[in-house]
Amino acid sequence: MEQRGAPLEIIARSLRRERDRVGLSLSELAKRAGIAKSTLSQLESGSGNPSVETLWALSVALDVPFSRLVEPVRPRVQVIRADEGPAVHSERADYVTKLLASCPPNARRDVYLISAEPGGRRESEPHGAGVVEHVVLCSGRARIGLTDEPVTIGPGDYVSYPGDVPHVFEALVAGTVACMISEHG
Repeated sequence: MEQRGAPLEIIARSLRRERDRVGLSLSELAKRAGIAKSTLSQLESGSGNPSVETLWALSVALDVPFSRLVEPVRPRVQVIRADEGPAVHSERADYVTKLLASCPPNARRDVYLISAEPGGRRESEPHGAGVVEHVVLCSGRARIGLTDEPVTIGPGDYVSYPGDVPHVFEALVAGTVACMISEHG
């Protein structure tokens, strides 16, 4: 199955739109997100290869859901096949997150499909204040939750934890897949 990344032109337009919305310069946004100004400039020009960590840092600095940076405009009736959807890879673990559904107006949640393989932990920095992550494991086994207190879950198990503190996702067997809902407070 071919993995496709989030289209760079969507990320570029989204970053410019959100940066303009909050009135930040390239330098100020890069500083707040903890990334190089040249990296942000490349992303806004539609080049570069953003990692999930970089996009999360930018979404926190812009105070917007991650989905607002990677999702194209979609019709109201939506079907995303298993090999479709904007996929973003981690640079620290064999971990891919695909946005399945972003927050509709007046809602505060995004839905993701996560595919992960053993051999590396996906450690996440805190997201925006009040974020809660809900995970249902579809296949495999994983250690998920707060960085200092992850729990091991299997297929069909559910775990919820605050996303505004450091947290982790670690696949324990090959073919681990989960559905995650990120609820914004």
